[in-house]
Amino acid sequence: MAFDPFGGDIDLASAQRVLADAVSGADDGELFLERRRGETLTFDDGRLRTASYDAAEGFGLRVVSGEAIGYAHSDELSIPALNRAAEAAASVRGAAADYAQAPARTNRKLYVDDSPVDGIEFSAKVAVLREIDAYLRAKDPRVVQATASLSGELQEVEILRADGHRVGDTRPLARINVSVIVEENGHRESGSAGGGGRAAYDALIDPANWKRLADEAHRKALVNLEAQDGPGGAMQVALGPAWCGVMLHEAVGHGLEGDFNRKKSSAFAGLMGQMVASKGVTVVDDGTIPDRRGSISVDDEGEASNCTVLIDDGRLVGYMQDRQNARLMGVKPTGNGRRQSYAHAPMPRMTNTYMHSGAHTPEEIVAAVDDGIYAVDFGGGQVDITNGKFVFSCTEAYRVKNGKILHPIKGATLIGDGPSAMHKIRMIGSDSALDDGIGMCGKAGQWVPVGVGQPTMLMDDIVVGGRGD
Repeated sequence: MAFDPFGGDIDLASAQRVLADAVSGADDGELFLERRRGETLTFDDGRLRTASYDAAEGFGLRVVSGEAIGYAHSDELSIPALNRAAEAAASVRGAAADYAQAPARTNRKLYVDDSPVDGIEFSAKVAVLREIDAYLRAKDPRVVQATASLSGELQEVEILRADGHRVGDTRPLARINVSVIVEENGHRESGSAGGGGRAAYDALIDPANWKRLADEAHRKALVNLEAQDGPGGAMQVALGPAWCGVMLHEAVGHGLEGDFNRKKSSAFAGLMGQMVASKGVTVVDDGTIPDRRGSISVDDEGEASNCTVLIDDGRLVGYMQDRQNARLMGVKPTGNGRRQSYAHAPMPRMTNTYMHSGAHTPEEIVAAVDDGIYAVDFGGGQVDITNGKFVFSCTEAYRVKNGKILHPIKGATLIGDGPSAMHKIRMIGSDSALDDGIGMCGKAGQWVPVGVGQPTMLMDDIVVGGRGD
């Protein structure tokens, strides 16, 4: 049954009246209503380890006055709860203001309404996970542990404004992950792979897909068995395509969100129009790609998502904006107002952030590495938004000398700062791609699904932390 938040204890006319009173004299605000249903199944060590299902619904009421935000939420969809929330949120109102114009209407739909949770029987999902486990164990006697998981959700939202503007969105999200541990001569290593997007499970649990992921996880584990200690010091670093864009996302993307720049807490604040990267570097945030993990037909303020150019041929040309920060900075919102749930106020967030392709083949880029590493997969990382300094751990990387890949390495970390690193890009590959659909982004305690991507590229003079030569 479709989500109908105004078919129960809250009727549409009453909700609009309460909201209108709350935002009277404020700059902006809305009522955000949500229903979310989700599940996670994990098959580990030959048996179903966890199976969880959760469902939640509620509303959040926001009042925006200048730089202040009044926000109140409740999991009780009733008029008394709505009145209490309106009274609390309206406390931020100051001098009288004109209520902002509603977002432009759109009929665009970037994904289907199919629910991952309801579309396939529970037993069929468990059977797929059991098949993955059996496939990996039969593949290689060195496999000592295999883990496979499925997670899916359906988020249904309604956004109501005091001027009567109303927009809804139904957002599926699914993901599959496979990880494996192999052991040889008493030495153990692991590998993992995954994928997902805004769709039901069908494509993810197709044998051709999960076997590809299982094979990839197994390959990575075997590579790590052969890995030697990585080198240390400043050197050339070639980065692989797709998921390596997580470094771009963290070290640069967050610094180009509107709130950090309005408050001048970003390393990129005040640099609009200036060269912030090497020529040839073009970075966009694109929430309009059908079925991608980070895509949204409309953001959580009702604005249509966009493809926003952030860096054009090395020059800073744009920030990602929600409605509040766009108004305070005198620019238009870009459809990047996102929130984790009804319990959170929206803020500027990334969708699918990636770098455009260049002119070089991946082979040319690796051949140009005289003395360095080729990093093709990352694990954890840390970034300081105020100065862009980052530390990223490589989970798959190779030693390269005189343009030749020598052997895999372990324990390598990349250390630097985003603004400087962007000027050290010397070669850009022709193979830009988005990741397989596994990204989650955290900011101010909120988590939202995102996509990252880039082409293969070569960077000079990057500090690599390692224990080898």
